[in-house]
Amino acid sequence: MNVKQTTGLTLVFVGMMLTSIVYANPVSSHQDPVAPVILGVAGILFFALIGRFSARRLGQPSVLGELLMGVVLGNAGYFLGFDFIEILRIGPVLFDITERTLSGLPIVEATRQLLDDQSANEVISILKSTEGPVLLQVAHAVDIFSRYGVIFLLFLVGLETSLGELREVGGDSLRVAIIGVVAPFLLGFLILLWLMPQLTLNVDLFVAATLGATSIGISARVLSELNYMKSREARIIIGAAVFDDILGLIILAVVSGIILTGSIEVTNIITTILLSCLFLALAFGTGPYVLKFTISLLKQLNINEAKLFVSFLFVMLLAWLANAVGLATIIGAFAAGVILHDGYFKYWGDDNNKTIIKDLISPLEAILVPIFFVLMGIQVKLEMFMNLQVVSIAASLIVVAVIGKIVSGLGAISKSNRLAIGIGMLPRGEVGLIFAAIGKSLGVIDDALFAAIVLMVIITTLLAPPLLRWRLLSQSLATNSNTTL
Repeated sequence: MNVKQTTGLTLVFVGMMLTSIVYANPVSSHQDPVAPVILGVAGILFFALIGRFSARRLGQPSVLGELLMGVVLGNAGYFLGFDFIEILRIGPVLFDITERTLSGLPIVEATRQLLDDQSANEVISILKSTEGPVLLQVAHAVDIFSRYGVIFLLFLVGLETSLGELREVGGDSLRVAIIGVVAPFLLGFLILLWLMPQLTLNVDLFVAATLGATSIGISARVLSELNYMKSREARIIIGAAVFDDILGLIILAVVSGIILTGSIEVTNIITTILLSCLFLALAFGTGPYVLKFTISLLKQLNINEAKLFVSFLFVMLLAWLANAVGLATIIGAFAAGVILHDGYFKYWGDDNNKTIIKDLISPLEAILVPIFFVLMGIQVKLEMFMNLQVVSIAASLIVVAVIGKIVSGLGAISKSNRLAIGIGMLPRGEVGLIFAAIGKSLGVIDDALFAAIVLMVIITTLLAPPLLRWRLLSQSLATNSNTTL
């Protein structure tokens, strides 16, 4: 082992020791209760930095390094018995446990409703310990910081996308989204009928619906790092992700309605479509007027203050509104970025060009987004691979998930890199995990299927960055070669 490797391992263990302090010492009466949160967030960011550095040294996208560092941290911490890591590994379920507990349900019962027996026993033991409240506080804070990060990421993506550009590729995006939802759904449904005929129709439908999800955060990060956000492929992928979110919600509403009522609730489907369209219409129709009015009230501020406050408030408003109508918050954040631009700040004259909105928001994104990707990696449970049934089901779902999204690139009938577009639609990310969690809460997905779906989500999320980078760089090299010739 050389000096560099030794130094790297030393840094990793130092970081793990620092992070472990969060749960090793409960908050005493004279300590600032926020101190564990500060250390917990800093510890996660420390590992994100190592992952980013390692990936760039190997010529890979930063997001891949951050995800893999999360995988290493999550599994090493779990097998070494770090309670903090165990709490982070259960992901969004933590919020559901807290919500049910606050509504009056005993914490033991709430945990057992949402987790398998082994995980539930481990989590209950941790939460009922003296350090439990501190761990819960830190885990919530880390998750919230990560969610802010992905909101800012999609906001910056929106800043680099104009409404005119989206209209230009609207047809391609819609076709890509439709194929990217329908193809995985049909393939998944058929593969489950073939491999697991004992499953009920409800289970087949829900698992198939989960395969159609797309998380644009991963691909957006890769496109941004490669300076491809202005490319036609990037605009098609981003536009398709917006349509995909709406189509995914419609399918989820249909499948959930069948499961809960035994029949298709047409009212729920129509409501979902109308609310989604209403949100987009209001955002793009009234957003500019809201911005102009707000900016007119802030003329006493300097240009940097005005841009920062207006940007932050506007993105949070649209993210909240998107969630209120059933869409993902990141769709609202993306819409905010598309609408907002530096041209709204004409009052400050020449000062307007000194600092652009992107430069003011980028530091927030640079700090918070790595936390999101490390946290996603932490939630990868490698022990799932020890179950042969889970592995076989997951392998089938992964093949279907990859093929279903790759063929979606065929929806771009104009001159585009269709393979890159299909790869860009691959990651399921947090959207796929949310779908799986809903299925588990409805009682249609058992532990084995849930584990298989989570593995599918993680593998497609990890595959996308290197494949997208390879495809785009190959295209760039081929273009440059043809130009030279």
